[in-house]
Amino acid sequence: MEREMNYEERRAALYDPFRKEGIFTWDWMHGEEYALADIHLITETERRELAEATERLGRVFTRTISVVRQASVELLAEMGIPREAWKALRVAVWEEVPTVIGRFDFAQTAQGWKMLELNSDTPTGIVEAFHVNEQACRFFGKKNPNSRMELHLTRAFQMIIEKYRELGYSTDTIVFSALDWHEEDAGTTKYLLAISGLTGTFAALKDLRVYNDRLCVLKPDGEHVPIDILYRLHALEKLAEETDTDGYPTGAHVLDIIARRKLAVINPPSAFIAQTKALQGLIWSLYEAGEFFTAEERDTIGRYMLPTYFENCFAGKAPYAVKPIFGREGGGVTLYDIHNQVVERDREELYWEQPMIYQQMAELPSITVETLKGPYAGYLLWGSFLIGGRASAIVARVGGRITGNLSYYLPVGLEDVQNHHGVSAATLT
Repeated sequence: MEREMNYEERRAALYDPFRKEGIFTWDWMHGEEYALADIHLITETERRELAEATERLGRVFTRTISVVRQASVELLAEMGIPREAWKALRVAVWEEVPTVIGRFDFAQTAQGWKMLELNSDTPTGIVEAFHVNEQACRFFGKKNPNSRMELHLTRAFQMIIEKYRELGYSTDTIVFSALDWHEEDAGTTKYLLAISGLTGTFAALKDLRVYNDRLCVLKPDGEHVPIDILYRLHALEKLAEETDTDGYPTGAHVLDIIARRKLAVINPPSAFIAQTKALQGLIWSLYEAGEFFTAEERDTIGRYMLPTYFENCFAGKAPYAVKPIFGREGGGVTLYDIHNQVVERDREELYWEQPMIYQQMAELPSITVETLKGPYAGYLLWGSFLIGGRASAIVARVGGRITGNLSYYLPVGLEDVQNHHGVSAATLT
């Protein structure tokens, strides 16, 4: 009888091939295990419910964004959007799809799926959801809930390029760019280039220059090659602040180039409106006031969104979270109980200077997974991608009550297929 693999052997068997193919090389991050050789199961019903929540919320955000994009600068300022980006945000590209690649984060609660935030500008977890999960499901003998959804990415890229062409943009020179030293960002960007079906090249962010009022790639021979289409795994709020070593506001100049339609970007500028969590506060305010939204949209908001405000309305009434409007990976988040006592606080240094929103806390379900360090009892967070306006792949993360950048990636399978490896799935506790 064949001996069952232990966890370390199982992990090597699952992830070594990814490292060899060079697509997913960050199963270890910051010297810690990131990708787990374990699997969590979701039912067909839960999967359908999550897809429905994703598409319905996508429609609510889309309609709200279309109005905010044309709103006064006073509203943009109140939402924390930097002045440097205001003109760029006016550019309409694909009205019914403000973010080409977005990811909602959800908590699965006793009251159903509750959306925590929308990562609409520069989401990650893409390679894990669209590529790694397929192989993980084969390894564990499970049906993949994300089967063939790489096609969604390809189709969305083709469609956004066509939208830019219809608007008169040149689409000859296509560049995909990220921090070349950041393994996850560079790997994700190169994967998207490969899957996009576009004829483009990868360029490190450090090799981009503003030259003759165009964004260019600086070649080793000193040539500046103008970029027509830029996929950027680089947040617009960071770009807005960037300056050259001599203090020149390069980021603001790039945003001005975008505003003057001399550069097309993916995600488009409208995705940045959805990135600010202040938009959730605006949506909730309109919902409570009974304004703007249709009956169906109000049902979506009441069912899937959490009460979110610009001031603390929860102290002494309900547990709540305080979040920076442009925070990522749990940065700058603090959780409070009903008595206004801190339950958990992010330990990183970023995002604390930003404006904050106050959101009713949704308890993430407890889960126990296998790791190289032994069983780990954590909390399960779901990501559900919105690709080209439709629900797409899902991804699971396991960490503390605040899901930070060192949380584990956990493959996901559908519950109705037998596990041929005899490996126990991650269990909710």
